Order: sequence, then structure tokens, then C-alpha cells
Amino acid sequence: MNDLTKELVELLTLEKLEEHIFRGQSRNLVGKRVFGGQVLGQALRAASYTADRPVNSLHAYFLYGGDINAPIIYEVEKLRDGKSFLSRQVKAIQHGRTIFTAMVSFANNEDGLDYQIAEPEYPEPESLKAEQELKENLVSFIPENIRTAFMRPRQVEIRPVNISNPFQAQPEAPSYAHYLRTHDKLSPELENDVSLHQAIVAFYSDYTLMMTALRPHGMNYLSPSLQCASIDHAIYFHKPVRADDWMLYDMDATVTANSRGLNHGRMWQNGQLVCSTVQEGLMRLREIETQ
Repeated sequence: MNDLTKELVELLTLEKLEEHIFRGQSRNLVGKRVFGGQVLGQALRAASYTADRPVNSLHAYFLYGGDINAPIIYEVEKLRDGKSFLSRQVKAIQHGRTIFTAMVSFANNEDGLDYQIAEPEYPEPESLKAEQELKENLVSFIPENIRTAFMRPRQVEIRPVNISNPFQAQPEAPSYAHYLRTHDKLSPELENDVSLHQAIVAFYSDYTLMMTALRPHGMNYLSPSLQCASIDHAIYFHKPVRADDWMLYDMDATVTANSRGLNHGRMWQNGQLVCSTVQEGLMRLREIETQ
């Protein structure tokens, strides 16, 4: 595995401190606060350490911004161990307070009714440019004070379907799509680790999803007048997934109101709808922020 893939696997591999208590490390991935995808992936991983089957859904709330300079403690509570479903509650704790909480449900795969909507028609990932290459074409637009952070490679490979210049944002349709996968295949000893694949998918499910609702307003995370943050996040696993194979992430937003936006995502792999996501994000204009 290359260095970025190794770093991602290490980030999503937690240290067991006591029964149902785990510690994860933090990384500076997107700025001054812990990336939401990191907490999602680590929380899923912590819950999975206490279960014997795959996750079928996760529902989470982001309560406080995380400190990138401190580890995070994950406390897992067993709520139910049934024949069909297991239920876990996870609390992420930093500096003595809960910064994130999630409910995680587990279920074995089983045969039954099978239907899905049609997969959207987009170009194949091999025909698209990698995000890092597109960034290189934007160097002349990037302010010096954020250039290093903006150009830092991500832990996963992204190939956008919708290409736009974030430094010259214009109103656009509230939809967005890109392909994702790890930069390298997982090593043989990890390639069949279902919870690791699911944790990586949870990690990258947070990339750009919240930004979809900003597109019709001609804004993005670089807009100086905007305060934005993830409020909650839900992910549903419909079918087995591999985080090291191309996955199409198709996103759209349905409404912005009360300084919040509601975003929906669907992940496709080999023609199968394997995951769905929902996230509400804070989208507050600083100049009209109430005291």
C-alpha cells in the first residue's frame, strides 16, 4: 500500500484501552478542526470491534468541533444483541466532553426482495482527471495563505464528474458527483476486513456532501462570509462494498432554509446501489449572524 493508504488504514485502526473503550488518533486533514469523516469512520470502527456482523446503518450527530492535536476516546455501549440486529451507541470524547455521538446498527446479509433505482449515466472514472491534477491547474487562483493546505493530497483518490473553479464560484444546480477509492489496494491481510472497508466508506462519505446545498447560492467552503459545519450524518449500507474499488458518489440537495441545507448521496459500485447518505449542514452567513 502507498503512504496515503497506509495513513488512512492507521487512522481507522483504533487502540483498545478497556472493554468497549478505544482510542483513535487525530490528523489535520481539512483545517483547524477534526474532519467529520475521520470521526465517522473511527466511530464505526469502534462499534464494529464489539460486533460479529457488518454495519447496516449509522446515525450520528456532530456536537463540537474536534481538536486535531489530541486523540479521541470512543466509548461503545451495547444496547441490544438480537438474532437479526445488533445495536450500539458510540460516544466520541475529547478533553472530557462528548464531541460526537452515533447509533450504529448491525445485520447479516440475507436474501430477500431486491430493487434499486437506475444508476445515473456518467463518464467512466478512467476518462476523468484526478482531483489532484485539477488542483494543479488552479495554482494561479489559490491565495498564498491557503496554498499548502489546498494542495495537500487527500487520503483517497477522487475523480470529479462536475468540474468547477472553487475560487470563481457561480450559481449551479444543487447536484454533484465524483468517483472515489483508496489510492492503492488494501494489503492481503486487510482486503477481507469488512469493517475496515465500511469505515473507509464512512470516512469519504463526508467529502463534499454538505457543499451540494451551497451550489445554487454560488458559494462553497472557501466563501469568506460563510460559517459551515456538519450537523448530523446518516449512512445506510445496502450491499457489500469495497473501498479500494471505484465507487460513484452521486449527491443532490433538496432544500436550504434556516441557515441549514439538506443533502442526499447515493454510492454505486459495479452497477449496484451499495450505500445511501443523508446530511444536514449549517450554512450561516456571518454578516447576518445573530448574537
